[in-house]
Amino acid sequence: MSTIAHARSHAVTHAWRGVLAGLVGGIVFGVLMAMMGMLPMVAMLVGSQNPAVGGVVHLVISAGIGLVFGVLVGAFADRIWALLGAGVVYGMVWWVLGALVLMPTMLGMPVFNINQTAMMSLMGHLKAPPPEGGGFQPSWPTWGFMAQAARSGSA
Repeated sequence: MSTIAHARSHAVTHAWRGVLAGLVGGIVFGVLMAMMGMLPMVAMLVGSQNPAVGGVVHLVISAGIGLVFGVLVGAFADRIWALLGAGVVYGMVWWVLGALVLMPTMLGMPVFNINQTAMMSLMGHLKAPPPEGGGFQPSWPTWGFMAQAARSGSA
């Protein structure tokens, strides 16, 4: 196998693991969002106010964000602290981009509006209690899910 083909194979593997981990993190964060009544606002991104639609939109976004994270940092899967640090930074970046800029802009709301809802969203982007088993460790940051998925080979 050529070096290029081997590198592509690893990138695809990291991407799929990122998608898987993004979905797991998205499900956990989605449950928290449902409990906070935030899913109808997410549904508004596609012209609905149905919480189930918001859940689907949230999972699609989570899978995409996980895919990008897997490709960007999957090569560091054997360095857990570096991967977790990258995950925390990545979660903060997506909190700013998604919750504070893109979503409000798309919904005609003020950007950088940091209120109680925004702070709860930050906590969801950085930390959520992951499910037991499946190679995921309890009490790690949400993007830590991706780190563990990358390490565990559970794609």
